Amino acid sequence: MVYRELIDRINNHSVKVGVIGLGYVGLPLVIRFCEENFHVLGFDIDPEKVSRLNKGESYIKHIHSNVIKGFVKKKIFSATTEMTRLREADIIIICVPTPLTDKREPDMQYVENTAKEVAKNLRKGQLISLESTTYPGTTEEMLLPLFQEKKLKVGKDFFLVFSPEREDPGRKDFTTKTTPKIVGGITEKCLHAGEVLYSKIVDKVVKVSSPKAAEMTKLLENIYRSVNIALVNELKMLCDRMGIDIWEVIDAAKTKPFGFQAFYPGPGLGGHCIPVDPFYLTWKAREYDFSTRFIELAGEINSSMPYYVVEKAGWVLNERGKSLKGSKIIVLGIAYKKDVDDQRESPSLRVIHLLRRRGADVLYNDPYVPVCAGHRHYPDINMKSIELTEETLKGADMALLATDHTSYDYAFIERHAQCVLDTRDAFRKNKINSRKVYKA
Repeated sequence: MVYRELIDRINNHSVKVGVIGLGYVGLPLVIRFCEENFHVLGFDIDPEKVSRLNKGESYIKHIHSNVIKGFVKKKIFSATTEMTRLREADIIIICVPTPLTDKREPDMQYVENTAKEVAKNLRKGQLISLESTTYPGTTEEMLLPLFQEKKLKVGKDFFLVFSPEREDPGRKDFTTKTTPKIVGGITEKCLHAGEVLYSKIVDKVVKVSSPKAAEMTKLLENIYRSVNIALVNELKMLCDRMGIDIWEVIDAAKTKPFGFQAFYPGPGLGGHCIPVDPFYLTWKAREYDFSTRFIELAGEINSSMPYYVVEKAGWVLNERGKSLKGSKIIVLGIAYKKDVDDQRESPSLRVIHLLRRRGADVLYNDPYVPVCAGHRHYPDINMKSIELTEETLKGADMALLATDHTSYDYAFIERHAQCVLDTRDAFRKNKINSRKVYKA
C-alpha cells in the first residue's frame, strides 16, 4: 500500500522533493525537479545561502538568478535550515560534501550527520537517495542501520537507493537531464522507486544490482580519469627534461582514430571528485587486505604537480636573473577549471600556498572568483582578485597561468607581462609564440 501510493504520487508529480545540500550538485537537481513541476524544499546549513535562494538569488556563476527567481515566484521552491522539516518531504536526496581528512582518509561527518537528521524525521512512505560520492558500502553500512532504528522496514515502509551525482560545472554539451543516471537500490522495490523518480528528470536511468555497484561505478569513472591524467602529468615532466612539447605529442597521438583518448596535463587536479574519490576506494580496500598501488601512485603524481609548477617558476625566474623569494607573481585563475567559479580542491590554492612559503609575493586574478577565502586546508589564503591591467602585469615578475579562462586576453597578457608560465598550453592554442612564455 505504501509502495504503490509512493509510485503513483511520483508519477502524478504530487510528491514533495527535499534536497539536502544546495551546492554545485544539489542546486542543479533542484532546478530539474522544478522544471518538471515538482514542489521542492531545499535544505542547507548555511543561512546566507538559504536567504539568498529564498530571494531568488543564485550564488553559483553558471546558474542564473532568474531561473531560481522564477521557481520561487511560482511557489514550487523554497529553502530552509530547519532539518525538522524533512518530515514534509516524500523524497529526500542527500547531496552533501564527502571530502578527505588531512590524512587523506574519508571525512564522512557530513553524510553521517545528515543521515542522523533524516533518521530522526523518517516516516513511512519516504524514498531516500544518497548522491554524495563515497566508498562502496556506505548506503548499506551507514545509512540503512540508522534508518532501521525507527523500526521501519526497508522496501516496505521506506525506500533507500544510491544514485551518484554526475555534475560537471559549466559543461554545455551535457546537462543534468541528458546525463544518464545510475541507480542501485537496497531491495527491488527500492530500485524501482528510484528508477521511477529519476526517470522524471533525466532521459535515461541505468539500473545496477546494488547500492555498492552504484557506489563503485562512480569511483571507477573518476579513478579512470585520475589515472590517465597522472600518466600525462608524468610524461609532461619527462618531456620537459627531454625538450619535447607534450601538448604537441598529445595532438599528434589523438589523430589516431582508434585506441587512444586524449587526456591533458595541468598544474594538478581540482574539483570535488577526481582529487578525492580515488582515496575513498584505497581506504576501503584496506578493509579487504588489498593494496590499490596503481590508484595510489596516480594520486601521488597528481598531488605532486603544484610542487613541479613552483619549481618551474623558480627555474624561469632564475633564468631571468631573479629568485623566487621576493618576486611578485600574479596567479591567473583560482577556479579549478576554466569558465566556472568552483574553487573546490583547486591546484591554484596549493600553488599559492607553496609560492608564499618560498617567499614570493603572490596576487591573483580570476574573473569568476572576486574573493578567495574560507578554504579549510588553506586558512591563510584570504585574497581579492586584482584587476588585470597593463600596470599590474608590468609590475609583476611573472604571470602564472593556472586556469585557462576563455575570457582572458592572452595577447594582452603576453604583451605586458615580464614573463609568463603557462600550465595549460593556452598561449600556443591562441597562436601566441613568444620567448616570454614558458611551459610548465
